[in-house]
Amino acid sequence: MGNGDQAVPLTDLQSSLARLLAVNRSPDSHLAGGAALHFEPNSQRYSNDLDYFQDSEERVATAFAADRALLVDSDYEVTIEINQPGYLRATVSKDGASTKIEWAHDSAWRFMPAQQHPHTGYQLHPVDLAINKVLALAGRDEARDFLDVMHAHTDILPLGALCWAAVGKDPGFTPLSLLEMLKRRGKYQPADFSRLHLATNIDLVDLKGRWIGMLDQAATYIGRGDPKEIGCLYYDRQRAAFIAPTPDERGTDDVTPHFGRPGGILPKVTGE
Repeated sequence: MGNGDQAVPLTDLQSSLARLLAVNRSPDSHLAGGAALHFEPNSQRYSNDLDYFQDSEERVATAFAADRALLVDSDYEVTIEINQPGYLRATVSKDGASTKIEWAHDSAWRFMPAQQHPHTGYQLHPVDLAINKVLALAGRDEARDFLDVMHAHTDILPLGALCWAAVGKDPGFTPLSLLEMLKRRGKYQPADFSRLHLATNIDLVDLKGRWIGMLDQAATYIGRGDPKEIGCLYYDRQRAAFIAPTPDERGTDDVTPHFGRPGGILPKVTGE
């Protein structure tokens, strides 16, 4: 499946739509979900749709209106399937190809500001995408979320660090209670993955082994954490990246806790 100059897991139609709608994106109306998480060459699954998150119900309505007008002007057919306050879903089609697009209200609370992307305008930062996926998997047993969390563990941050930070967004959890919810996941049949559009074949034995290893590593990481810092990420100034620090790295001058807030915040890059 070709995608022009992008070796990414989007269909040709999704890629075209993401580029077209980029002009309407902003920090409070950004690409999120699977399409944003997998907008890179080494991802395992293709997204079923494009998800745009807005910071308020009112913003959902205005974003949809602007996007719909642009789509219609560009000769796309837009068929609304669900229209309710804070959430709209439509099928967008052209030349025999179609995909779903969703516009939804999500909390403005996040760890990082939405970031500009050359092809999509604005999209949620990878750490926030990963944390959202961890919380999604805790709340629903979906094979697609399971694969996304495994992808996030490998390519963004280890599961333990994601669980530790995720309770900052959902204070109803502790890192351990969130991990206990995740331990209930991972019991899938081949049919659960056959419904997904995957870039590679799934080996259930390998998948299960890696998942058990991830859970064990996460439990160890959480057990070594400082309870006063629950709900944070850790930013390494030397590497200019979020990390899962070892016990020796915590509390050093280079590694600092990073807490979220409405709209997100850039990490401190000095010792001040």
